[in-house]
Amino acid sequence: MEDIFIKSLPFIKVITAFVVMLAGMRFKIGLGISILAGGLVLGLLFGLGLGEWAQTGFWALTQEKFLFLAAIVGLILILSDAMERSGQSRRLMDALSGYLTSPRLRLVFFPALIGMLPMPGGAVFSAPMVKTVSEDMHVSNSDRAVVNYWFRHVWEVCWPLYPGIILTVALADIPILDLISKTWPGTIVMIAAGWFFFLRPGVLGKGELMAPQPVTVRSKRSVFRQGLPLLLAIVGAIGLEGFISSFMPGVDFEWGVIIALVLGILAVMMQNTSLGLRFLLDVVSKKSLWSMIFVIVAIFIFKDVMQASGVVDRMAEAAGGGAALFAAAVFLPFLVGMVAGINVAFVGATFPLLLGLLHNLGMQDQMIPYLVLATFAGFTGVMISPIHICFILTCQFFECNLGRTWRKLVGPCTVFFLFGVSLFSFLQWAG
Repeated sequence: MEDIFIKSLPFIKVITAFVVMLAGMRFKIGLGISILAGGLVLGLLFGLGLGEWAQTGFWALTQEKFLFLAAIVGLILILSDAMERSGQSRRLMDALSGYLTSPRLRLVFFPALIGMLPMPGGAVFSAPMVKTVSEDMHVSNSDRAVVNYWFRHVWEVCWPLYPGIILTVALADIPILDLISKTWPGTIVMIAAGWFFFLRPGVLGKGELMAPQPVTVRSKRSVFRQGLPLLLAIVGAIGLEGFISSFMPGVDFEWGVIIALVLGILAVMMQNTSLGLRFLLDVVSKKSLWSMIFVIVAIFIFKDVMQASGVVDRMAEAAGGGAALFAAAVFLPFLVGMVAGINVAFVGATFPLLLGLLHNLGMQDQMIPYLVLATFAGFTGVMISPIHICFILTCQFFECNLGRTWRKLVGPCTVFFLFGVSLFSFLQWAG
């Protein structure tokens, strides 16, 4: 009995640190502070003194990876805010509306489009659009809410502008294409599951959803003009990153993402001269921007504290690799995702542990499959979380019952997770 307790002690200590972290998230003391508190408890429980903890934290913030990530996330938030504040997001949607003739496509298109811009609570931004396009449709408010919520998030497992994706590749030190080239089928599965559970005939509405609508003016030129900043940011980031990795191996590929985002921001400001430099000052002083930067600070400190205190070595010594890997790749990402309701939380809190275990066990060649599995497990937790801010605010906007609407998510979330397990197995077999 004593031997079992000794072997389980490292896991008890890690779980204690995660309980502290999850409690902080649950009681809304702030994601960054919660991760810092969990890292402090973790360090103390594994024998890292306060002085060593502070020194480890200081050196963590001098790493190039941290500086690059902070810059990229900050630029993404500036681009999102610029498009929203200038009204360019709305104009882009108006330009695209002429191409949307199917009622079901009209319902999902704007949440999916807004989903390309990573912004906190973005489902609230698309909810009024869903309400507008569905005014003449025979659809319940609960269906409107769940369609808006689900399709707002279909890109999160593969879209290169999402902080969770960027943080994952920064922690793993891999090119972004190495990850999203494996996770992109998750988006297809989310769209297919969304159609089957929410949109297919017999599930959404009864009979015809709405009467035929007159075709509005279509302008490809307008679509291109209004979507230019997004094109520069997304296509430019992927293209420049690939170019740097192939032809300039001595240069950090993150420079390609930064250059593309700066070009996107400049395009918005040149197309909307009313923004001016005052806009940049306003964005830089926004609390949401610095809150996200602080989360990144906390994540990098947590990562290095975990390494300095030998957490991974103790866990690997105390138990077989299988049990530790299951906890780090499935259970903990799902739990943190469900409690926090945000991708950055489960990536930052659990991926350093997963990557450390893989390194310790000599399984670096399995890093991508395990990152994929952890991404699907964590994002399932995020989507099924009843405290996910997008879900709560969407239900409030459409004035629908939160419990009844939440139950509609169980089926598609289960399908999504099981697909992630299947994809993990395939990647292991193919590798």
